[in-house]
Amino acid sequence: MPLIRIERRTHLPAGEAWRRLTTWENHARHVPFTTVTVTTAPPTRVGTRFTARTGTGRAGFDDPMEVVRWEPPDADRPGRCRVEKRGGVVLGWAEAEVVPVEGGALAVWREEVRVRGVPRLLDRPTAWAARLLFGRVVTGLLKE
Repeated sequence: MPLIRIERRTHLPAGEAWRRLTTWENHARHVPFTTVTVTTAPPTRVGTRFTARTGTGRAGFDDPMEVVRWEPPDADRPGRCRVEKRGGVVLGWAEAEVVPVEGGALAVWREEVRVRGVPRLLDRPTAWAARLLFGRVVTGLLKE
């Protein structure tokens, strides 16, 4: 599976950057033709489940995910979250890390992604497209 890594430095405090990156419904504002529905009660924690639905009408697919690691940042410790994809189309995982730094925070998004049925030969273009998409998402969320 292609591994992507996106880093963004922000003036936001680590707690606010964390909140923006882990408010799952807000991701849909930055991914065309996508809605995100959280299917468990708040607050987010290990076991929280949500589904990103991409497409229009009947043409589309669901990307169900589950939070398997949840460690919000504090004044001297980075926050770390890991989400595992539980669907039949998009496979892999995503990790968000928010590190408090002087003047704000460093947000790091790692994702290992594979689309079922896409041959490994296409890993490079898949990684390129994923970097473009998730870079846009992370940048957009931190600027909201």
